[in-house]
Amino acid sequence: MLASAPNTSRYWITPSTMSHYPFPQSFFRSPFRPAKGLENAHLQTVFATFHRRNPPGLHRRRREITLPDGDHLWLDCHEPHPVASDVPLTLIVHGLGGSSESHYVLGLQKALAALGWPSAAMNCRGARIPNRLPRAYHAGASDDVIAVLEMLAAESGRKVALVGYSLGGSMVLKALAELGSDNRLLGGVAVSVPLDLAQCADQMNRGLSRLYRKHLLTEMGGLWLSKLQHFRQTGANEAVRLLEKHVGNGRFTSFWEFDQQVMAPLHGFRDVDDYYTRCQPSQFLRHISAPTLVIHAADDPFMVPEVVPPAEMLSPSIHFELADKGGHVGFIGGTWLRPDYYLERRIPAFLQHIRQTGC
Repeated sequence: MLASAPNTSRYWITPSTMSHYPFPQSFFRSPFRPAKGLENAHLQTVFATFHRRNPPGLHRRRREITLPDGDHLWLDCHEPHPVASDVPLTLIVHGLGGSSESHYVLGLQKALAALGWPSAAMNCRGARIPNRLPRAYHAGASDDVIAVLEMLAAESGRKVALVGYSLGGSMVLKALAELGSDNRLLGGVAVSVPLDLAQCADQMNRGLSRLYRKHLLTEMGGLWLSKLQHFRQTGANEAVRLLEKHVGNGRFTSFWEFDQQVMAPLHGFRDVDDYYTRCQPSQFLRHISAPTLVIHAADDPFMVPEVVPPAEMLSPSIHFELADKGGHVGFIGGTWLRPDYYLERRIPAFLQHIRQTGC
């Protein structure tokens, strides 16, 4: 049994059953197998960063989206030609510090294009390009995901599937819970989600995970300083005062500090505890009605085994795929020389499955 899922042995699916039910409800053991030599969680996590220095190429159209509060974000859209009128559209949400240029986003868009599916990669507020308001994106920013989904569904007349990675997966799970059985929604996929924000923040202070923490906080500090400079240049004095107060010199030593000092006060939360409690991704799993695949690795270095919720917290619409290996948004199979990006096969397969079966 996987260490990350205590007391869930009755949910394991045998290989023979998997051939008939490739995406069982509740918990099931992932068919993923890591590439030989890449079994280590950290190698799984960082391999693509070096292997895909030139991410998969894809012609995309960038468009600016105005949000209900007057702020904006950008989508990078791809539509195969020709494309059938009844094919769903997939909205992809990147993780913390990522963007539409992240290799996993481009890889999925290319895989979907090969199937004839259109896609839109969302650049969350403040990702790479400064936005108009002091707020950015965070674990509970489902409002932006829903606003973009509504716009895409209205324009295209297509059902929309939501796919989110890491922090983007947190946003997607919350959006799925809030959308309920909305008929514009095909379903969702969430990969390597920090299901318990407080425990993940603690884990990032331990061992080699501190290297990821340092990288991410340096990146986020730089983004917030760029936003501050943008406001200074545009004469947004109130925003400048707000960011000078909360962002300071942009240096943070832990996610607890960053979320207490920046994310909580700038996004309407009382403090870091209030933010983590109200945006806890695992709490939304019981409220999701649309078919949803959650892909999680027991060795994810951003988390601890205890983040995996008990079975009673999953709605009947959740397909929770647990892998022994895979790291954080890794899941690299094949070989060193010919790696297989498992997620780029698995996610389209699930979306095709629910399109055909509805569950």
